[in-house]
Amino acid sequence: MLQELELKKGDKVLEIGTGSGWNAALISNIIGEKGKIYTVEIVDELAGKAKEKLKNYKNIIVFNGDASRGFVEYAPYDKIILTAAPPKIAEEFKEQLTDGGILLAPVGQYTQKLIKLTRNGNKFIEIERGDFIFVPLVSKTC
Repeated sequence: MLQELELKKGDKVLEIGTGSGWNAALISNIIGEKGKIYTVEIVDELAGKAKEKLKNYKNIIVFNGDASRGFVEYAPYDKIILTAAPPKIAEEFKEQLTDGGILLAPVGQYTQKLIKLTRNGNKFIEIERGDFIFVPLVSKTC
C-alpha cells in the first residue's frame, strides 16, 4: 500500500486507522523529518497505545476520534491512506487532497477493491489495485 501511495520526503499525510502505529512509523521514515503525519484512530484504547509507542516520532501526531469523513483541521494533504474499508469514498476526502495528491483506500463492504485516487485539479483519476479484505471503517455517527 505504501508503494502505491508514492510517498516523498516532506509529504503531509493523513492516515485513517492508526491501529498499532506500525504503518505511521513506516510512513514517518519515508517522508522524513520535514514531512508530517496526522493519524486518527476511533478506538480509544488503540489510540492511547499508539500515542505511547509513537511518542518519540517528531513528525507523527496521533488523534483519537472519528475521521470517517476525513480530518479537515489540517487539510489539505498530499496523501491520504485508509486502513479500514468504507463502502465508498466520501467526497470530503477528495476535497482534502492537494492538487496532485493521492488517496489510497480499500473500498467495499465484504470484500474490497483497493482504490488509488489521484487528484488532477477538479478531476479524479481512479485506478483499482486488486481485491482485499479489510475491517470496515467505523463512524461514531452510524
